[in-house]
Amino acid sequence: MNIVVCIKQVPDSAEVRINPETNTLIRDGVPTIINPYDMHAIEAGLQIKEMTKGKVTVITMGPPQAESALREAISMGSDDAVLLSDRAFAGADTWATAFTISKAIAKIGADIIICGKQAIDGDTAQVGPEMAEFLDIPHIAYIRKIEDIKPDSIKVQRMMDEGYDIVESSLPVLLTVVKELNQPRLPSLKGKMSAKKAEIKKLGDKELEIDEKDTGLKGSPTQVKNIFAPEARSERKILAGNIEEQVNQLAEELKQLKCL
Repeated sequence: MNIVVCIKQVPDSAEVRINPETNTLIRDGVPTIINPYDMHAIEAGLQIKEMTKGKVTVITMGPPQAESALREAISMGSDDAVLLSDRAFAGADTWATAFTISKAIAKIGADIIICGKQAIDGDTAQVGPEMAEFLDIPHIAYIRKIEDIKPDSIKVQRMMDEGYDIVESSLPVLLTVVKELNQPRLPSLKGKMSAKKAEIKKLGDKELEIDEKDTGLKGSPTQVKNIFAPEARSERKILAGNIEEQVNQLAEELKQLKCL
C-alpha cells in the first residue's frame, strides 16, 4: 500500500513576529518546525505502513530549507521524501498549493493520502480537501481514529461537535487528521543516521508539467494583503459564583452594554 503524507514547514508559533511597517510575518531568522498536526499525519502513515507492510512517502512544498522537515520525517520512519520547490511556486494560496501538490501525488501514486487538519500559520484547513477535489477522490476530514483497513477500503471515526461519525470509504482516499488520533513517535538514532544520508527527490514546474500561470502567485485567485496583530485589550472581568450566578451576571453586563 502506498501512503503519501503531506507536511508543511511553519514558523515556530512561539517565535512569530510581525513587521510593524509592512504588516507581514517576519520569517528571516525565525525557527521553523513541522506543522504540529502534520506530525500526527506522519505517525498515522507509519502505523498504516506497519499494518499493511506498505510504504510511506512524505511530500512538502516550499523553499530549499524545507528539506530539513522531510529529513525529520524520514528519521521517524518514512521511506521516501519529495520536495516541491520552484520560484514559480512562490506566493501560492491554498488553491494553487493544492493544485501543485496534487499534480505531484498523481505522478507518485497513492492509495491513502494523509494531511494534518490544518497548518498553524494559515489555519484555513482548505488544502487537504482541495487536493482531493483536484485528484477526484473521496476525502474524510478530522479523523480521530482508524478502525479498519482493507486492500480496497478504510473505516475511520470522524470527529464531530458532539461525538463522532463512523465513515467507510473506498481507496484511494484523502484523510485529514486531528491530534487525538495518536502520539507521534520520536526519531531513533538509526533513523537520524538514515535521514542524513537519504536522497530527497526534488520536483519543479517542469517535472510536474505545470504552466506557471496555474501555480504560485499567478495561479492564486486569493492573495493576502496584510497581516496584523489585534490590539491588546486591558478591560476584562472575571465572573464568580456558580453557573447560574455567572449567567445572571453576564446578562446584566450585556444589558448595561446595550447588547440585549
